[in-house]
Amino acid sequence: MHFIGLENELSSFRGGQELNMFEICNGLSQRGHNISLIYLKSGNLLEEYRKFCNYLRQINSYEFNRYKINELLYFLPGIFSTINIPVIKNSVIFCNAYDFIFFAYVLSIMKNIPFVCYFQIPPFSKNFNYQKLLGFKNSKRFITVSNQTKLDWVKCGIKEDKFDVVYNGTKIEKYKLSENFFYVRNKWNIPENIRVVSYVGRLDKDKGLETLIGAFSLLVKSGIDAKLLIAGNPILHFAADGKENPEEGEKYKRFLKQLSIDLGIEKNVDFLGHVADTVSLYQVSDVTVLPSQWSEPFGRVIIESMACGTPVVASRIGGIPEILTGEFQQWLFEPGNQLDLADKLHWMIHWRDRDSHLAHRCREHILGKFTIDKMIDGIEKVLLQVAKK
Repeated sequence: MHFIGLENELSSFRGGQELNMFEICNGLSQRGHNISLIYLKSGNLLEEYRKFCNYLRQINSYEFNRYKINELLYFLPGIFSTINIPVIKNSVIFCNAYDFIFFAYVLSIMKNIPFVCYFQIPPFSKNFNYQKLLGFKNSKRFITVSNQTKLDWVKCGIKEDKFDVVYNGTKIEKYKLSENFFYVRNKWNIPENIRVVSYVGRLDKDKGLETLIGAFSLLVKSGIDAKLLIAGNPILHFAADGKENPEEGEKYKRFLKQLSIDLGIEKNVDFLGHVADTVSLYQVSDVTVLPSQWSEPFGRVIIESMACGTPVVASRIGGIPEILTGEFQQWLFEPGNQLDLADKLHWMIHWRDRDSHLAHRCREHILGKFTIDKMIDGIEKVLLQVAKK
């Protein structure tokens, strides 16, 4: 199979979408498939892509406003520059976000090959421009990361039978149990008697961080000696004109810090910024929290943390309940409900004292359902079915 991927930024710092794309491309390459990649922005993953991509092409834009000639002139060089992409047997275009779908549609016509769209987020609107509608109509299949995300898109009018659900996977050889919990604690300079709650992800209002900080303050005021570690930076904040605005993100981060001060817990809360070694952070934690307030499509943090043996308390929203199943569904709380989250944290925070085998059950849950190999199996199956038609 010849996989032709459309990506935004080749970066591991933006979030799960970009990380998933890299893992899919790398995984398919290791299985002998040819990989080509078109992208908008370079980043820290560019050199990694170069190790296995047969073709890499940076372009300016995936779509344009038909009323603005300058945007059309910005778009056309990109689509024409892809003329020299080799088309071999079983070629298929993989569109990593619906914002790229018009480009995928045009490229599919030029090359006479099918394309598939990968939905990793729910729709933010039901009002799509004609370019996206053309793309939706002509995409051979749609892949979503959860059943809930599929349902979110079906409500927009896409036929349910055009969807396949493929859950995200995690690297089980990377995310694993710590060999010595107390050594990791010492490495982080955290006393053994301190309970640690962690958050890993972008600093965004949709992620429910105010709820987490409020609930954590209730936990501390109940008498539990605890630390909240918040890992991540503000990303994808937008101004009123719809353009990315880094200052809006920094403003939100200052708001969160001030909230911890107002609640009198600033000494218990550490804003870590970007953390490269998230494995160590999961291992040092007693509980990881994903307090999302939007229709979280999946939640990679959950499977990463649980693969490390650290339980996760998360919002009952989006695709999250599809991960926390069986005994783990009792860790779900109502989105935005500080009291519910505080109760769940209070109940979970001392698990090491009463249930020493929980860490292994967390990991076994991930090994059974959410590995990279299982994700690549699912993606590969759909793409081969489309490419061979």
